[in-house]
This record gives sequence, C-alpha cells and structure tokens, in this order.
Amino acid sequence: MSDILNFIDGAFVPPIGGQRLDNVEPATGRVYGTVPDSDAQDVEAAVRAAERAFPAWSRLSAEARAQFLLALADRIDASLEDLARAESIDTGKPLALARSLEIPRASSNLRFFATAAIHFHSESHSTGTKALNYTLRRPRGVAGVISPWNLPLYLLTWKIAPALASGNTVVAKPTELAPMTAALLAQLAKDVGFPKGVLNIVHGRGAAAGAAIVAHPRVPAISFTGGTVTGSAIATAAAPLFKKVALEMGGKNPNIVFADADLDEAVTTSLRAAFTNQGEICLAGSRLYVEESIRDTFVERFVAGARRLVVGDPLEDKTDQGALISSAHRDKVLGYLDAARQEGGRFLCGGGVPESLPERCRNGFFVAPTVVEGLAPMSRVNREEIFGPVVTVTPFKTEEEVLGWANGTDYGLSATLFTSHLGRAHRVAERLASGTVWVNCWLLRDLRVPFGGMKRSGLGREGGEEALRFFTEPKNVCVKLNEGEGA
Repeated sequence: MSDILNFIDGAFVPPIGGQRLDNVEPATGRVYGTVPDSDAQDVEAAVRAAERAFPAWSRLSAEARAQFLLALADRIDASLEDLARAESIDTGKPLALARSLEIPRASSNLRFFATAAIHFHSESHSTGTKALNYTLRRPRGVAGVISPWNLPLYLLTWKIAPALASGNTVVAKPTELAPMTAALLAQLAKDVGFPKGVLNIVHGRGAAAGAAIVAHPRVPAISFTGGTVTGSAIATAAAPLFKKVALEMGGKNPNIVFADADLDEAVTTSLRAAFTNQGEICLAGSRLYVEESIRDTFVERFVAGARRLVVGDPLEDKTDQGALISSAHRDKVLGYLDAARQEGGRFLCGGGVPESLPERCRNGFFVAPTVVEGLAPMSRVNREEIFGPVVTVTPFKTEEEVLGWANGTDYGLSATLFTSHLGRAHRVAERLASGTVWVNCWLLRDLRVPFGGMKRSGLGREGGEEALRFFTEPKNVCVKLNEGEGA
C-alpha cells in the first residue's frame, strides 16, 4: 500500500481533516494505496505558505528561477523509469507510452518555460518628445492549478512551469484518480531544494479541494484542464471574484481524409489519433470523415489496424491499449456504445469489453478499440465527447458538407485533415472552428504556439508567451520627458 501525503510549505503532511480516498489500479481494479481527501483547511494552509514564499521567489531573477526548474527537469529525466511505471499503474496506460511520451514531455515543459521566461520581452511606446510609455509584467501572486487524470504529469508541469518561471508561487490540485506522479514530483522538487512554499500540492476531489482553490479570495489566477461541466462551474465561481481564468476543456475532434491524401500516412496517423492512450486524450480524432471515393479502401485498412492493436496489461511492453481510468468511466463509454446501437450504428470492430485479458487484468476497466459506422452526422454519439477508444466513421461528398459536420458540435479544440492539395489544406484549415488544426499530422506540438479551444472547448490560451502572459499582470508606466530630452 502507498499512502500519499500533501506537500505544503516544503513538507509532506496528512490532510488536516484526516479523510482519505482509495487509489485504484485501473488495470486490475485493486486498491493499492490511499490519497488525501483534502478540503478548504488544507487549501488555506497551502495558500498561506505560497503567500509567504511569494515575495522572495518573485524577486529572484528569471535566470535564478530557471535554474530550479532545469534542475527539476534533470531529476525527472533521471527518474524516468520510476515515473513511467507509476504513471502506468495509476492511469492504466501502456508503460511504453508513459516512458516515451508522458514523462519526457513533462521534462520538456519545465525546460521550455524555464528558458522562455529568460527571453520574455515587453513593450515600449514613444510619444514623440512628450513621454515614454513602457509595460511591466509582474507575477500575479498565488496561482491555482487544477490538472486532469489522462496525462497527469505532462499537464501538471504544463501549468506549473510557466507559473513558477514567471515568478508566481503555486497551489496545485492534481487529479485524485491518478495522484502518484504528482507526489513523486513533489519529492523531486524537495530534493532539488525548492524554497518552502513555492510549490504546494494538495490532493483531493475537485468538489472539495479544487472548489476551495477556485473560491479562495487570495488566489488570483486559475488554470484548469478537464471536463466542460467542471470548467463551466469554475468560470461561474471565479467571475464574481474577478480572477484570471484559463480553461482547457473537452473535445470532439474531426479527422478529415480527402481522396487525394497519402493513404498510408492517413491510415497510420488516424489510428494514432483515435486510439493513443485508449482515446483518453482531449485531442483525440474521434470523428473520422472519409471522402466517399476512398471510403471502402480507407475503412478496410483502418479497421484492420484497429483489430491489430493489442489490448492487455499496461505493464507489458507488447501492449498497445491499456485500461480506462475507472469503472465509472468504463461504464460511461459502454453506455455510449449502447447509444450507438440504438441510433443504428454498425460496429466494424470492438463494441464492448475485450474477450480475452491476462489473468492479472480480469477485473480491470477495459474497452476494446471500437469503430462505428452508419450514424447520422448530428447523432448524439457523433456530437458528445466519449473520451474512450471509440471512433465514428462518416463518408462525405464535398468540402462544404464535411465542414458543416465537422463544425457541428459544441466543441472546437482541434481538428486534423489529410490532403496533398496545398490550397485545400489552407482553405479548410481556415474554416475549421478549432483552436488547433493539424494538416497531414497529429499531435505534432510546438511549445511556442498558443494552445486552447473555441466554443465549449475552452477559454484563454496556454503555451509559449501566452502562458507567461496569463500568469503575469501588465502595468503601464508613462514617463513625462523634460523639454528637449526626446525619447
């Protein structure tokens, strides 16, 4: 058993109220530890620690803060195997994926923002010979960070790194469903020698610890990644307090394949977009639109690829698809499969729990990679986020038709399109109502670019200078010039 503690003011401490939650391994269904069920008392202690640490941390040079973050990145690199294994056990994702994607990306986040803050620039404006205006950007204070379970260390560091690099102190609430890598990160930060109170991690449920962070009057900035319903509640609670809020929420992302696409590339990349991390990625290409003239060829190859995916123990290197995060989430995904049947969908593969699983995983939370065809473009299953290994396939005839369907949801996080026609690529990308559009690729990330969604997929942007600007507050200084001084 592994009993996780909160990390507050540089020390590991139990929850003040003494309440704890079970930590369940998704691949087996077994409880293998506990996590604090923290509440407003624990959040208050963390905020006070962060407030005490803020003056000294914010006065450090960007270079000095960068050294802490770079040292933490080095520790992550050195602990890759331990972190990857913890991630796989916690989330049910394949160990190979945690090792190759999640943990290296967490290190990259810290390195990028550590150095980006050193090169961050502001603006100045000359008003002839009368005055000089320049803009200062100062850290906001205590940043509240709430991160999800699907990419727990990757997305936690994605938020923590720019907040700390720009001079804020942090109170973070990682997901209670996959808390282990956050606990290990706290230990690494302590080993590096982070000043007390600069980074605080409070574990617990969103309705208790998360809500307390959002409602706290001395936490002026909130960065959240998670579901749209929770994001809406955060926006509602934060608005009267005039907090700075960034919300990265759900996605129901279209993946459009035109007849002139490179078929090999389109099939291979579409399989990755659909089934990586069991489809538990907000950027998953879960709505597949294929031009009618290549429908038969493409779908045959795509389904064959889905059937070849190995579903099994995430700790085995041969595994392509692991378990979903919880029994409740598995039931939700299976509920959508029932809805697809009721809506007239034809299952080309999958459609339920895998028939054969290793003995260790017989009680785990698995769903087979599933491809469904024959649903109406505006059906419920084609419009609502499922967040699992489920892909719908719809043939289309024209650009106008597929654009109408692609944009016909409440979400607008990302989109992918495959074509060899340069003009079409630019034309369709411009008209897709998505915060990110990938052309002939998927999840090819550049940390310098803004990231976020449209419509109910999000509010605000993260990534690059956008993240550093989010965690800082602009102040204009206007200096009157004496006659003859000039600017």
